[in-house]
Amino acid sequence: MANTVKEAVSAFRRAPLLTGLSALMVGLALLVLGLFSLAAFNLKLALTAIEERIEVVAYLRDDIRSVDMEAALQTLRSLPGVEEVLYVSKADALQRALTQLPEIAEVASDLEANPFPASLEVRFQPGSRTTEAVESVSAAARELPAVEDVRYGREWVDRLFALRRIGAITAGTLGGAFALVAALIIGTAIRIAVFARRDEISIMQLVGATNGYIRRPFLLEGAITGLLGGLLAVLLTWGTHQAVYNFLFTLDWIPQTWVWAGVGAGVLFGVLASGLAVRKYLREI
Repeated sequence: MANTVKEAVSAFRRAPLLTGLSALMVGLALLVLGLFSLAAFNLKLALTAIEERIEVVAYLRDDIRSVDMEAALQTLRSLPGVEEVLYVSKADALQRALTQLPEIAEVASDLEANPFPASLEVRFQPGSRTTEAVESVSAAARELPAVEDVRYGREWVDRLFALRRIGAITAGTLGGAFALVAALIIGTAIRIAVFARRDEISIMQLVGATNGYIRRPFLLEGAITGLLGGLLAVLLTWGTHQAVYNFLFTLDWIPQTWVWAGVGAGVLFGVLASGLAVRKYLREI
């Protein structure tokens, strides 16, 4: 192991420019993947924030009896996937309308009675905000004697879930494509570095070195090159994130697990590319 490390360090010292260029290519390849991850993560957060606002609103009859009101609350709260049910009185509904639409204040002052009905707002648990759950709760609410009408913005909900499905498919497809491109670029960069040292490999074979002994330093070099490239990609992605955050709009940073996964991918690609390049060259000679 000590000899392997020594050989790897010696190789870096002999060709620092080549090593730096290889690490730079790895970093730029992973940067593309990092920027895509940054965009995909923030899109996911945006869709999640919108999903949290999904709710079913059951408008109550004006002549509702207290017993029917309690029955409606208990029924809705017992439905699968329901997180909470909030009662909004007629006065609260009017106050909300005045807050959200100040322009109706003059009209509302001329009304003899409050035209806004009381309602029950049904909110869902995380993981239960699905089209099926929303429609199931909506159907159950319509059957209640206390309920006059039910609304949940069906077209809006359908479009939201369609957008989420499209986003997941797009993220998977583009993410896989970017990962493949990054792997090809990393593999090419490290193969060039191995090819530049073909004379060294030949000399090692002439003095009786086994294929395993020859391969180990290159694998370590590939791992280090991939590590340097991965760290560079993280640094460049962070710089891009800060630039967008400070000068354009708010942008959340990706989770640390994603960061370390990217660095680990750089190391893995480096090891695999080095191993395949050395193996191919050893077969040819």
